[in-house]
Amino acid sequence: MSKRIVASIIAAALLIFAILTQSIGLVMSDSFSESSSNMLARDEAPKEKVMERGSAQKRIARISVEGTILSGQGTNPFSDAGYNHQRLLDRLETIKKDNTVKGVLLYVNSPGGGVFESAEIHKELLELKEAGKKLYVSMGSMAASGGYYISTPADQIYASKQTLTGSLGVIMQSVNYKELANEYGVKFNTIKSGEFKDIMSPTSDMTQEDRDILQSLVDDSYQDFVNVIKNGRDMSESKVKDLADGRIYSGKQALDNGLIDQLGFEEDALSALKEEIGGAPQVFEFKSGNPYMFGLPFNVKSFMPNSEVKWIQEMIQDRQGPTMMYLYTD
Repeated sequence: MSKRIVASIIAAALLIFAILTQSIGLVMSDSFSESSSNMLARDEAPKEKVMERGSAQKRIARISVEGTILSGQGTNPFSDAGYNHQRLLDRLETIKKDNTVKGVLLYVNSPGGGVFESAEIHKELLELKEAGKKLYVSMGSMAASGGYYISTPADQIYASKQTLTGSLGVIMQSVNYKELANEYGVKFNTIKSGEFKDIMSPTSDMTQEDRDILQSLVDDSYQDFVNVIKNGRDMSESKVKDLADGRIYSGKQALDNGLIDQLGFEEDALSALKEEIGGAPQVFEFKSGNPYMFGLPFNVKSFMPNSEVKWIQEMIQDRQGPTMMYLYTD
């Protein structure tokens, strides 16, 4: 059987699955990940890769958050890299329980992401600190919105002058194509149980009542964001709100306004963390696991042309419906 035939069969099966799940109101994220976990499983025991040799009783774990912070990503057979929310949480939990780990270097290169996912990471990082571990953050080219949210528990935050950070706030968006549908004679029939069941529908105008409800949700999440900055950075609420108007800041501006502690790159943050821990700590990171099917290495990408992989990967990761986000958008 040729690779193209195999690819066509896999693509057809996944397309049918996508249509079925969408029709019953499922989002192909955690639901897809959970249902596929029995067929496509990764080695659950995180494997370590030593980056710098040193004391095995005084260790620093390097963890990276790269890409959009959303659950369900990095968990399908078309992607063996990128941000994986559950894997990140599992690794943080492993570190929390490891008494040999004295410090964590969190590398953040992200425009942010989901409100829920950012809050989950923030909670795990607070628990790491409560377990007595030092937490340093090194920001990459961008650590905005949710990327900054998860950085707030850090003992020290490093960023380069060129880093883009800030974008402190919440956004919720949808597309309305009612007029376009009307132009082409497309009509929609909606049966609903309550007045606001189709709130933010792309086929109807938003009323003031709709807007007030959604704005209250955004305001609540915004206040949560303000609180984590206030507590993490030891700032007054009024100062945080002055800064948290959605604008982005350079690393230099973030240093001047108190959002970060030091200008520098990842090696600078690591050097400072090693010095604070003392001695000669070992530095390690976790290796990404390979997907397996029935105990054998498996990667659908090897069967399919790049164009088809990209199309199906986007289909799997597409999120339907409005979601509140701590996300920088340009």
